[in-house]
Amino acid sequence: MALAMMIGCGIALERFKVIAYLSDPFEFQYTIHLIIQHLWMVAVSMAFATAIGLLVGIVFTRPGFKKFSGIIMYIVGLGQTIPSLAVIALVMSILGIGYKTAIFALLIYSILPIARNTLAGIMSVPKWIIDAAKGMGMSNFRILFEVELPNAMKVILTGFRISLVINIGTAALAFLIGAGGLGEHIFIGINLMRPDKLLAGAIPTVLIALCADYLVEMLSLFLIPKGIRLKTEMD
Repeated sequence: MALAMMIGCGIALERFKVIAYLSDPFEFQYTIHLIIQHLWMVAVSMAFATAIGLLVGIVFTRPGFKKFSGIIMYIVGLGQTIPSLAVIALVMSILGIGYKTAIFALLIYSILPIARNTLAGIMSVPKWIIDAAKGMGMSNFRILFEVELPNAMKVILTGFRISLVINIGTAALAFLIGAGGLGEHIFIGINLMRPDKLLAGAIPTVLIALCADYLVEMLSLFLIPKGIRLKTEMD
């Protein structure tokens, strides 16, 4: 089955002249350059989104701030109720065009799944586990990092995975504000009605998203404690 799919993909790439297009050394090197731009925007925006999302999710599960969690999630969620093009346009009106605008827009669009899942994951940790940790004399800091976060990690990583895939796809729009990325191939290919150029941008974008999803799955093997993983599999 996998072999048949690979053969089919090869035939399709040959038919739409993608292989011939990328056989040109200049176009191949330029495509690699666009891939690096795309990955850079995703990496920087996801680093900030992860830090902010985790911080928001953790802070608003603490006793003194828990009552504000619903309001904060609503405010954070506003970023995703606005279409991605509109977010980019709004940010562009403030920051202008280029990398800064693209990264800031991607940051806004990526925070919600991480913050929401961090909040939901920590809130779902059974109270008896926390009570047991307190009974053992653990401090609140240790309970957070040794009990709550490990037990919530599966839910948090699910939010991170969703955010990452959304970010990779949305980053293609960065071309519209002069930030480059694989969207350059995609939109120029559409404008010129050149399927080879369009697919030279679309296929790497899809492959990056698939690879990122797989890497997050592998990352979960290291971040989720073995006992919790085994319990989830048994359930």
